[in-house]
Amino acid sequence: GLSSGGLMFFFPFSDDNPSSSRPFVCYILIGLCAFVFLWQFTLPQDLYRSAVYSFGVVPASLLGDKPSTIPASLTIVSSMFMHGGWMHLLSNMVYLWIFGDNVEDSMGKGKFILFYLLCGVVAALTQAAIDPTSEVPMIGASGAIAGVLGAYLLLHPKANVNVLFWIIIFITTMRVPAFIVLGVWIVGQFFSVAGGDETGVAYLAHIGGFIAGMLLIPFFKRPSIPIFGNSNSRPFETRPFHLQDLVPDNKAKGFMDEFIKDSNRKKPH
Repeated sequence: GLSSGGLMFFFPFSDDNPSSSRPFVCYILIGLCAFVFLWQFTLPQDLYRSAVYSFGVVPASLLGDKPSTIPASLTIVSSMFMHGGWMHLLSNMVYLWIFGDNVEDSMGKGKFILFYLLCGVVAALTQAAIDPTSEVPMIGASGAIAGVLGAYLLLHPKANVNVLFWIIIFITTMRVPAFIVLGVWIVGQFFSVAGGDETGVAYLAHIGGFIAGMLLIPFFKRPSIPIFGNSNSRPFETRPFHLQDLVPDNKAKGFMDEFIKDSNRKKPH
């Protein structure tokens, strides 16, 4: 997600694709992941390790007969709310914040919860099936979020994503079509698998989740929502970077509008 190659760094932070409803499920998922992450990091080292082994997906327990603390099938859900470090959490939550609102908007809240969990299940099973005897626990929302990215790619391939580029001392933001941003992400996953990356990141889970999202979205989206929607802005426009860009206008304004409306409603008339 957050890529840096020596002297260059790019970071997608918003899209030019406002949603018509407030994505409460995405907000709750982000809040839960942040809460669980903070809980994990208050634990002493030995308890932290046992929490990861108890609530993470251990392929040997899920597909084999290794004993587990909680039913192995439940770890598929519990593992989705745990993360291994700040960067792991931040990159996942940024992607859910940017792309989740439109996917939730396309199907509604109840269906989105089911969609998100299904993508996470497929992701975990993909990773476990590759190495069913592994006793290394897998944690992270990456597989489920990969499903959200796969769905977004089909719904809005031409939507522009605002990407922060930082090249040595030069900082700019550019609108990049979603199919390029998400294409770079998925190609990166395949390269990591081919290179046998040993960082413990479940790259095959990401790929499984991504494909699940693409296959499920036609069945989950409302009939009125088209596949391959058009963009709302011109691609490859650049502009200087301002800090307020990090919270896009439509989201910031939405919160303010609701707050003001609420206050007005509560005022005695």
